Amino acid sequence: MTATDTTLLRSAIALAALARAHGNHPFGALLADSTGAVLLESENTVVTASDITGHAETNLMREAGRRFSADQLATCTLYTSTEPCPMCAGAIFWGNVGRVVYGLDQESLYSLTGDSPYALKLSCRKVFAHGTHAIEVLGPALEPEAATVHAGFWK
Repeated sequence: MTATDTTLLRSAIALAALARAHGNHPFGALLADSTGAVLLESENTVVTASDITGHAETNLMREAGRRFSADQLATCTLYTSTEPCPMCAGAIFWGNVGRVVYGLDQESLYSLTGDSPYALKLSCRKVFAHGTHAIEVLGPALEPEAATVHAGFWK
């Protein structure tokens, strides 16, 4: 990970804290171009928008698809506070984002959330591995920082 990766991942974690402060689940994501300039930011909106697909990464990809071409997105990095779930990984794949950097991995997240009938335990790497184009994935990274926004939320 580069210094830019670390800075932008911390920004995604800060977005997760904002999502929580706004009454949603603590997940945040941002999209940066190849120079590290932030193009878009997004929070989880599952609760406040009454939208079960309102994950931070999916919200981000909806807007990214409106604003940027697939060729532009191929040169971008999506930074996210937590490893993308299979739904979000699909949106990232279909949007043609070239790179993903995440904080907390799924296994660590599920250890915090406890038992849930809604756990879909499939890593983003496995989702991307079944695609027709490669997506570079870095993570987990900054896990203690990424876990902090979840403290006390899931119990």
